[in-house]
Amino acid sequence: MAKTLRLDIVTPERVVYSSDGISMVIARAVDGETGILPGHAPLITALEIAPLRVKQDDTEMQISLGAGFMDVKDDTVTILVNVAELPGEIDVKRAEAAKSRAETRLQNRNQDVDFDRAEAALRRALVRLKVAGQAKVND
Repeated sequence: MAKTLRLDIVTPERVVYSSDGISMVIARAVDGETGILPGHAPLITALEIAPLRVKQDDTEMQISLGAGFMDVKDDTVTILVNVAELPGEIDVKRAEAAKSRAETRLQNRNQDVDFDRAEAALRRALVRLKVAGQAKVND
């Protein structure tokens, strides 16, 4: 049994993150938080819009994830998502503007507003701000 994991995070545009030596991955699956340690049983699960926590040595990093899937097999965690951003890649002003737009749409009770889409946009903005260290997200 390996003592560490390999983690690959892939979007349609690029490989966002790829590293060996990961001690734990904590993701928010549709049925709750899921922690992956070396030796984990094979798993495929859908992921919610949420920060991904990555533990390596004595450090922990968060990565902003959109919705997608996680595949765990042979001490390799592969995450396929529509969007992912490392903390240093997040444009805080853009995320704040997206948050404001989504909140405005949700406050409007106009039938032309797609509430599911507005809620997803708000969640993505809040996650991006949390990962950037600018806001807290209710876990």
